[in-house]
Amino acid sequence: MDASPDRDETATEWSYSRRLSELAAAEPDRPALVVAGGPELTRAQLDRRANQVARLLADLGVGEGDLVTIAYPNGVDFVATTIACWRLGAVPQPVSSRLPDLELAAIVELAQPKVVAGVAEGRVVGVAQLPERLADDLGTDDGPLPDAVSPAWKAPTSGGSTGRPKLIVSGAPSIWRLGEGDGLGYRDGGCLVMPGPLYHNGPFVWSFRALLTGATVVLDTRFDAARTLELIERHRGEVVYLVPTMMHRIWRLDPAEREAYDVSSLTTVWHLAAPCPAWLKEAWIDWLGPEVIMELYGGTEGQAATTIRGDEWLAHRGSVGRPIFGEIVIVDPEGNEVPRREVGEVAMRIGGGAPATYRYIGAEIRRVRDDWESLGDMGWMDEDGYLYLEDRQSDMILSGGANIYPAEVEAAIEGVDGVMSSCVIGLPDDELGNRVHAIVQAAPGTDEDALREALIAHLAERLVRYKIPRTFELVDHPLRDDAGKVRRSALRAERIAAATA
Repeated sequence: MDASPDRDETATEWSYSRRLSELAAAEPDRPALVVAGGPELTRAQLDRRANQVARLLADLGVGEGDLVTIAYPNGVDFVATTIACWRLGAVPQPVSSRLPDLELAAIVELAQPKVVAGVAEGRVVGVAQLPERLADDLGTDDGPLPDAVSPAWKAPTSGGSTGRPKLIVSGAPSIWRLGEGDGLGYRDGGCLVMPGPLYHNGPFVWSFRALLTGATVVLDTRFDAARTLELIERHRGEVVYLVPTMMHRIWRLDPAEREAYDVSSLTTVWHLAAPCPAWLKEAWIDWLGPEVIMELYGGTEGQAATTIRGDEWLAHRGSVGRPIFGEIVIVDPEGNEVPRREVGEVAMRIGGGAPATYRYIGAEIRRVRDDWESLGDMGWMDEDGYLYLEDRQSDMILSGGANIYPAEVEAAIEGVDGVMSSCVIGLPDDELGNRVHAIVQAAPGTDEDALREALIAHLAERLVRYKIPRTFELVDHPLRDDAGKVRRSALRAERIAAATA
């Protein structure tokens, strides 16, 4: 395939690389990426920057199918490096820029990337690296490269139930089809405001699909409630991506401050990644209108997904919607479909003989029957086919839109002197959905104050901040039975009951 960036007006399908180059050729001066408090790049500038980074990666041996671990924070370096991967047919593998060394090393060991981008020299061993911040002048050619297609357009990480990470490698290549961004509310020349971290799957998907549609992406470096509203007003944002924690913090602003911003440009407010309290969702519907509020439920794996608009939700309160692709059924422990309104495990499949939407590295697919898979959610369906979630079958904690696996946190806690055993649970929190709470069995004679300080210091070196328990409870009795099992649900229920007594 040639390297020409000239736009093909008759095409309905492009590689991601060519699509972005053709958008740049068509309107080179249109804003493509705006970083709050930082640089603003036009389509042409972003296109050239991605070409330069691609040549840096190529010089380090990156080629078709290679994974590149991207540890940059939200900003130009993250976006340009991701596009650079697609320019070479490589696979971007995003991670948090704040990962402790041990957690980063575990992911690198699993992914076996050709390059780790965005880390200080020496943080990883035996892998080529790009620095924490790319220089303004990279000294490489910014001209077009030969067209390429990545066999997988992304490979985000997710913690495993064993406490080890896993990669979720997309089954879709980096091929863009005309109209693909319409379902998210995008248009060529529109605007997405993204306050979420790009290493999470949702912000990654929403942001790059916006760019590929031709929308401007306004990217914040960290979430701030008032600044999100200010960015919507200043850039006439049409679409914004939020998790319920963000919605709660925006709603908690003084009403006079919140209403001082002009957000009338919004056509779609997406919320996902965690359950949204009914009162909060209703408040947003009353504020912005039911047609604006959209919710999506689905996993990074992409076997199936549901959506629901605010007006639908008002008629089916508590639902996360009906499938927009794939198939969903509710099954009992034996894998048999249960009657409507009966709670069971949520099973999904892509259906229709379509190819697999993902593959794991570092984990096994959980099948509940034949080709039906489960992400561990419990729920039920009504007579109209609307899905309602009840709870998680697994022990995973959803806190502020992030997935936290207790085994990983417990493994870190139990490396501290004076800890006999531990159990990590999620307790209800108005802002986060759940807060991470650690119950720790201390060795006899342990100084409790000193142990708390040691736990905080130890965990700060090993876990990203959102995984560190917000509260610690020290006990003097065993938390596990002789088989090493712990009754998480009972421990959680006891503490909820005590708090509400």
